[in-house]
Amino acid sequence: MDIAVRIGSLELKNPVMTASGTFGYGEEYAEFMDLNKLGAVVVKGLSLTPKEGNPPPRIVETASGMLNAIGLQNIGIERFIQEKIPFLRTYDTKVIVNFFGDSVAEYVAAAERLSCEEGIHGLEMNISCPNKQKGWCIFGTDPRVAAEVVSAVRKATRLPLIVKLSPNVTDIALMARVAVDAGADALSAINTLTGMAIDIRTKRPKLANRTGGLSGPAIKPVALRMIYEIFSAVKVPIIGMGGIMNADDAIEFILAGSSAVAVGTANFINPLAASEILEGITAYMKTEKIDNIAHLTGVAHET
Repeated sequence: MDIAVRIGSLELKNPVMTASGTFGYGEEYAEFMDLNKLGAVVVKGLSLTPKEGNPPPRIVETASGMLNAIGLQNIGIERFIQEKIPFLRTYDTKVIVNFFGDSVAEYVAAAERLSCEEGIHGLEMNISCPNKQKGWCIFGTDPRVAAEVVSAVRKATRLPLIVKLSPNVTDIALMARVAVDAGADALSAINTLTGMAIDIRTKRPKLANRTGGLSGPAIKPVALRMIYEIFSAVKVPIIGMGGIMNADDAIEFILAGSSAVAVGTANFINPLAASEILEGITAYMKTEKIDNIAHLTGVAHET
């Protein structure tokens, strides 16, 4: 049974990876599971310099999910290279680094620095960030700005480039085409949906930031629909995510068009989630007599 997948030029031993921001830098989960079982570890988003993130409270549980407003807290690229990469190099698992910036120049500088380091196999651009140089417009919601930043990063790195799409748009297929036309080797979707929760006793938002990113099972139907639309719009591999809690969820994403899947919020509930999901996918393939995982991708589109 062949469960290996290709994401651009990146070869993964299996289609299951972790979603950025839910698995730390990998080391945090190593005591619970063997990282060698994963197709890839996608680390917490990194910026050129460390960021403290938003003040607490910044995580709130919601019906069938959670809201987070961490504010992209991270240790910065240099500390990651010095302190985290040596540990990740000890595993036979691909490492994909999620990164972001406040300007096109910061995205480019981050990509250039990460591309110089041994042990980093791919880059995932988070374009769901505000462009502080252009009135805080979101890189991932303005097609022209998205095209500019993806094109600039494409010129700055030879590593496989994955663009993580924002779901907070009117037409996700349009943004997918923009990213691919600008040079993306693959797409990951979806990032969190913007949401809010209010404490009826204090009569104030529960998050200090007021709004946050909604993740978990609550967003799965939206994520599936968007994967389905992206698959019809572009011809590059898609990493699907958004409410994947078990193997059945992951298989739905693959049938909708995902070549691989990323497990996110489930990691907070069950640190073995990704490993168990992989086992469930292989069990399903045996039951359905499918000898190659690629034969499942996009099958839901067949008439």
